Amino acid sequence: MTKRNSTRTQHRRLRRSLPLIVILGGAALIALAVFALRPGRATIEVTGQAKLEADQQKIDLGTVRLGTPVTTQFVLTNVGDQPLVFSQEPYVEVVEGC
Repeated sequence: MTKRNSTRTQHRRLRRSLPLIVILGGAALIALAVFALRPGRATIEVTGQAKLEADQQKIDLGTVRLGTPVTTQFVLTNVGDQPLVFSQEPYVEVVEGC
């Protein structure tokens, strides 16, 4: 096969696969838009400053024996329109329930 024929073959393959590339690219853009606009996504609640919000206000671990390690997770989100910058180490307060 000559170089010219090889180049033509490559162009034909590209033309055949172009619609597939366009369809996959469009699907990726739609998926990205759906992901960005999904419910539960943080919306700006405060303008002109940063504001930190936790996804849970209270975490109830039930009855835990003294000395037993426990772990939990929560998500912090900046719901302000300014960058969130910590000037000191964050402080977490653990409060015992009744």
